Amino acid sequence: NLSVIIQIMTERTKRLVRMVKRHWLTFGFFLGFITDAILLNRIDDLVDNLILLAYVLLATTAMLLLYVGVAERAPSFLTPILKKYAPILMQYAFGGLLSGMLIFYGRSGDWLASAPFYVLILVVIFGNEFVGKRSDRLIYNIGLYFTGLFSYIVLVVPVITGKMGDWMFIISGVISLMIVWQVVKLLYRIVPNFITANIKRVIITVGAIYITFNALYFTNVIPPIPLSLTELEIVQSVYRTDAGSYRIESEQQPWYRRLPLTKPLLHPQEGSIACFARVFAPTRLSAEIFHRWEYLDEAGVWQQHLRYGYNISGVNSGGYGGYTKISSFHTGTWRCSVESKRGQVLGRETFLIDTTGQAGKMEVRYD
Repeated sequence: NLSVIIQIMTERTKRLVRMVKRHWLTFGFFLGFITDAILLNRIDDLVDNLILLAYVLLATTAMLLLYVGVAERAPSFLTPILKKYAPILMQYAFGGLLSGMLIFYGRSGDWLASAPFYVLILVVIFGNEFVGKRSDRLIYNIGLYFTGLFSYIVLVVPVITGKMGDWMFIISGVISLMIVWQVVKLLYRIVPNFITANIKRVIITVGAIYITFNALYFTNVIPPIPLSLTELEIVQSVYRTDAGSYRIESEQQPWYRRLPLTKPLLHPQEGSIACFARVFAPTRLSAEIFHRWEYLDEAGVWQQHLRYGYNISGVNSGGYGGYTKISSFHTGTWRCSVESKRGQVLGRETFLIDTTGQAGKMEVRYD
């Protein structure tokens, strides 16, 4: 009876191991998301950058070693080890890198405005579940690698250079293409027949990803990485004190206006309302931030009321504080969006204005 129990447990363990290996990228993503959410704090922090760089290096090394094992170009004793463990290391590196990208990109932009980009990353991750053929797996691994690499380079180049904008994105794309091309050349030396037979598919896959990233960027879907919004609030009034802090006066909202899918209601009393925001930027980086004020017209279309910009610089983890005011407004639905110079949305707040009612209890704080 004991031997039967051991045999059953052994079979179950083997099935579990096979299942984990098959779905390792999915497991790696969730494991990486949890660990990255704990470990990753600031994109300009040395430890954070070393973690992301380690994912890139591990993914590159593991992918090359996998095909060294597949081609049996390693010593005979090492080949089965590479075939068994290189895929696991590669999948874990992919999962950790892409989850890190989602965390930093998620902090950088408005989730709704950037939804197509996040959906793309998730599709790439979970597409792993549907790839079976070895040739398809090679194409998929290269595509997955390029997606993570491009996302990482786009994030880290502005941190290193202290600049962001169209040219920084274009340079990041060129660097990513150069790196992935070198990796493909190394794969050609390892599995030449395999690469030769699939080179058109490799070029099409990498080209499609490159074009998609550029389309998402130039249509302002990709968040304005490495900036991130740490605070956004619509208030009754705000001004800078002599001590350098901000005095913020806001109308207390009833509990039901704090629920999801509800909007705060403001009753302007002094002829103006303000949009206060804090934006984090890496220490070396300076950028121009814009507040876009809009109202919903009778046809249900957002109309621009005002767009005003100011410069920020990397100061502290809390973010650079700034605000804009409007003095002409009417009753209705409004929103204030915090954007980059080219219109990428870091975040937005939608609210209601009532010019006829009386304001509720006011609260004052210093930020």
